[in-house]
Amino acid sequence: MAKIKKLILLHSNDLHGDFLAEEMEGKYVGGVSLLSGYVKQTKQAEENVIYAIAGDLFRGSVIDEEYLGISTVEIMNMLSPDVVTIGNHEFDYGMAHLLFAERCAKFPFINANLYSKVNEARLFTPCKVIETGEMKVLFIGVVSDIVMAQAKKDPLMDTYVYLRDAAREIGKVCNAYRSTDIDLTVVLSHVGIEEDKALAKNLDPAWGVDMIIGGHSHTFMEQPIEENGIVIAHAGTGVDALGRFEIMIDTDDNCIASYNWSFVPINDETAVRDEELERKVRNYKEATDKKYEHVMAKFSGVLTHPKRNMETALGNLFADIFRESAGVDIMLMASGSIRSKELGAIVTRGDLRETFPFDDALYVFKVTGKMLKHMLTYMLREETFTEHTEFYQLSGGMKITYSRSEKAMKQFTFNGVTVGDDDVFSLGMQSFHFTNIEDFLNVEYAQLEKLQRPRMIATSCVDVLDEFFMSNDRRIFTGEVEGRIEIIP
Repeated sequence: MAKIKKLILLHSNDLHGDFLAEEMEGKYVGGVSLLSGYVKQTKQAEENVIYAIAGDLFRGSVIDEEYLGISTVEIMNMLSPDVVTIGNHEFDYGMAHLLFAERCAKFPFINANLYSKVNEARLFTPCKVIETGEMKVLFIGVVSDIVMAQAKKDPLMDTYVYLRDAAREIGKVCNAYRSTDIDLTVVLSHVGIEEDKALAKNLDPAWGVDMIIGGHSHTFMEQPIEENGIVIAHAGTGVDALGRFEIMIDTDDNCIASYNWSFVPINDETAVRDEELERKVRNYKEATDKKYEHVMAKFSGVLTHPKRNMETALGNLFADIFRESAGVDIMLMASGSIRSKELGAIVTRGDLRETFPFDDALYVFKVTGKMLKHMLTYMLREETFTEHTEFYQLSGGMKITYSRSEKAMKQFTFNGVTVGDDDVFSLGMQSFHFTNIEDFLNVEYAQLEKLQRPRMIATSCVDVLDEFFMSNDRRIFTGEVEGRIEIIP
């Protein structure tokens, strides 16, 4: 008769510095204090509990940004996850800083597919075996190739780091543990839900991978999915909820006998506060409030950014501000740079930082109408509608209508005039997106240089926003969705 043991596997992903609880409908929701309380009470009430995080601890809050992620590491040390994989935003403050942050962490950071070009060695510990209740659970960490897009901003990383195929690296780790009695094998990934499904298809069943716990795409699920016999689960984003597996493991055959999964809300009805962690977060908040509580702008109302792959009111406002500040015809404003779903009507410096945390440089360059049409058509390829590609908000004056069924532009105008192939426009873009323009918008850098050498006109997009709002401190800002981007289903 098979020997069956129970394991509780809690999992989060894409925390993005989401430390503070919010009051909603008379109760407190989210925050690391309540999250910690839930994890602790689960470990007290149940045997064999593991808590794992699938990447992106950094970026998204003033507390994280002000201390370059070290505040996040300190807070995570108190939260005490059992294992964490590297996400792409862990590299936002630079490779050297991440290696320093890892040394400050009292929990294991794992990744199997990032390598040094110098000596062909992995940059991080590839895996972690956690033993609980006479069971051995193997966690293997992998990250997506978006890391290498970010590498172009960091000379150290761009020169010395490269990414290997995730499936092959998972296989190597599994093969190395074949002689070990591993009861459950979990890939802790940060590649996105679609890539997780593709990854599962590429894993050899003989390697024995049972589960993929993922992140990056901020995917909310009603239930896990299965691909190639592998269970795949994501838990949305932030700390308002987490995923909870109750797994019955056949320790004779080293496989899952059965499982139940739930998406658990984190609030003051489901969890008790971790008072010690609450004090730590409060201390950080008090310190940052003094610097960031100043009112920067007033909006006519709350402006929203509900999804990154559509035109939004907040995206239009930011695109227009950058176009005006840069003095260009058109601003292609990276939709993913806007990290809040809404902003206003009163906007503090802290609100602005949390909404727009990426302090890129600002580049300007020229394109022909033909090139611009090609770029925006590529942006609207079918992958866009699953939110797994880069998307751009357009500044005022641009109007495009795109047919998904025909995969073609039906309307392409600037200031009410149809754009001609030979028309020339000046464009503005943030540096991360400009340096990856060949991958993100399928246009060759050499083509751009033929028209005019691209140039950096500002070292800080955050400075541009700050100065614009301060110079217009008596202005009431408005923003609305006005049909700049129309998609025909």
